[in-house]
Amino acid sequence: MQAGNKPARPGRPRVSRLPRAEQLRRAKRGQRQRDREAGFVLCQFKLKQPLAESLRRALAIPGFDAELRGFLDEALVDVREYTNLRLLCWNRADRWLTERDAFGLYEGNWRFVDQANLSDRERGLIERLAAKYGNGLLNV
Repeated sequence: MQAGNKPARPGRPRVSRLPRAEQLRRAKRGQRQRDREAGFVLCQFKLKQPLAESLRRALAIPGFDAELRGFLDEALVDVREYTNLRLLCWNRADRWLTERDAFGLYEGNWRFVDQANLSDRERGLIERLAAKYGNGLLNV
């Protein structure tokens, strides 16, 4: 063995001239790109440990994402999907409202709602909110 030559180490053969750290960095970047192309977004938030663990386990259940979507559709209202509600939210930056807040906006600002041009979908939303939060009535 000559000076300067390292003895061959046993183990995995080297398949790239890049260091392991650079290989890992590129692999992670590629995975993030594939996730973005598939429509996935990283969503980080803090939860208490038991709730976080149960959510992590629930995400592995087939169809859980559809059930979660259904829950969110009932708990939140997308302002952009309803013309009159969007007009009532002219001074709000948020895209999403809780159902209770949406009901309060409709009820408190009913005089500004264009009832003649209510879509069937928005009319259904108002009826559902009135049944849930107003005992079937819209106090206008």
